[in-house]
Amino acid sequence: MGAKFAVEVCTPVQVLCGAVGVFLLGLVVWSGLTGVQTSTANFAPTFVYVIFWLSLVPLSVVFGDLFRAFNPWRAIGRFVSWVARTAARGPLPAPLAYPERMGHWPAAAGIFAFAALELVSSNGDKPETVAVAALVYSAATFVAMALYGVEEWCDRGEAFSVYFNLFSRISPFARRGSQLGLRRPLSGLAQLPPMPGTVALLAVMIGSITFDGASEAPVWTNVSPDIAKFFGELGLSPERALEAAFMIGLLLGVSLVFVLYELGVAGARSMGGPISANRLANAFIHSLVPIALAYAAAHYLTLLLFQGQAISYLASNPLGEEGTDLFGTATSAIDYGVIGATATWYWQVAFVVLGHVSALALSHDRALVVYATPELPEAAQSRLAVRSQYWMLVVMVLFTTLALLLLSQANS
Repeated sequence: MGAKFAVEVCTPVQVLCGAVGVFLLGLVVWSGLTGVQTSTANFAPTFVYVIFWLSLVPLSVVFGDLFRAFNPWRAIGRFVSWVARTAARGPLPAPLAYPERMGHWPAAAGIFAFAALELVSSNGDKPETVAVAALVYSAATFVAMALYGVEEWCDRGEAFSVYFNLFSRISPFARRGSQLGLRRPLSGLAQLPPMPGTVALLAVMIGSITFDGASEAPVWTNVSPDIAKFFGELGLSPERALEAAFMIGLLLGVSLVFVLYELGVAGARSMGGPISANRLANAFIHSLVPIALAYAAAHYLTLLLFQGQAISYLASNPLGEEGTDLFGTATSAIDYGVIGATATWYWQVAFVVLGHVSALALSHDRALVVYATPELPEAAQSRLAVRSQYWMLVVMVLFTTLALLLLSQANS
């Protein structure tokens, strides 16, 4: 890891962080089920879609894998395991071995389902829907933890653990066991273990943001009514027909990213050498994480800065009931002047450019390692490494162009 220092994280701190995560999960479920069913007045939708989903991304990039410490499902799973071991007065039966072929596929499916809830479902922002989704996901997670073990499932299958961990690999802070240390920024991405489903996971991460950005642009608004009409003619209600159309759009967004990446891999493979296409796909997948970060930062900057302020009054009145003001902030308002349109555009472009430059640097460094094989002469190693990057450069330029196009559409 190349850590320059190490700080032991004591057990009480870990317990406290886990308890905070469990409390917030409980608050989401409670407010979603019992509070007013207005998305802007209820704690659950804003906390899940803005505070949890958006703010944890930059926090993970800066401070490392914070979500692991606050993960409510991990905290509950560890607590239940401790209680079971105490009651049994000995070790519990070993969990099932996590199937290697599953890899990150469960995490990819989980993130896709979350994106569909937010971007496709017509009731995705309804507090009750958010609460029920949290309960269903919790139940599925606990079953998986019981089968494969708490830590194993969090490391590979639990969607949000894997998602935020990818961004935390950009951070200069790293964890080794119960210790925290320093490392070079981006170096954690080079240590990302290749496994099945990682390419699909990154495609979902970038593709869902791509569709979210395109869903309000003419490229989508001009065709979505025709798609919805098609499903309506098949017998679906107008609401369900529109959801089906948006599901098609989400799948197209994910597929576009997957195809672009596979195009780069196929191009690199066409340059020759003994490296298989599958190995190349796994070797360079970590270079897409900065692009995912760039897309998220560029597209959700204003949403986080503006709607994130709503948590001040929602925390004082999580149920949205008239007259409740727990912390004296229930009457606070959102300041839409914290950032202007011009500054927003400059920041968005900066995020996109920096993310893609970082991706190219990671891709170049990995090419030098991948093609440094004894099966090739030294001159051929360098030549193939450089040629493979021509194709990756094309892919990065396409991603950059797509991101800037979506931003221009959103700001037009």
